Amino acid sequence: MRRQFLCNYDDIEEGKARGFALDGGEEASHFAVKKDGEIYAYRNFCPHLGVNLEWLPDQFLDADGELIQCATHGALFLPTSGECVAGPCTGASLTPVPVEHTAEGLFVLLPFKEQQPA
Repeated sequence: MRRQFLCNYDDIEEGKARGFALDGGEEASHFAVKKDGEIYAYRNFCPHLGVNLEWLPDQFLDADGELIQCATHGALFLPTSGECVAGPCTGASLTPVPVEHTAEGLFVLLPFKEQQPA
C-alpha cells in the first residue's frame, strides 16, 4: 500500500463530503465524508450502475446530509460503512478506502500502481 495526501482534517466540515482526484486524475475518483468527527473514504463508484455518485462537485450526500446518495438513481448508503440501505443495490456496498489521520493531515492508503511494460 502507498499513502497519498488527501487534505487537512478541517478541510472537510462535519456532515459534509468532498471529492478528490487521486493519482493525477481530473475527476473525483474518491470521496471522503465526515460523520461524528470521523472521516470515511470511498471509491466514487456506484455498485449498481458503475457511475460516479455525485451530481455536482462535492455533492455526495442527501438533502439532510445524513446519507450518501447516488445522483443517478437515488440509492442511499450509510456514511460509516458504505452499505446501501435503499435503492436498487440494497445490500451492496461502496468500496472503502483506508484513511490515516496524522498531524500532517489525512492520507488515503491505496494499492501500488502496476508497472507498465517497457
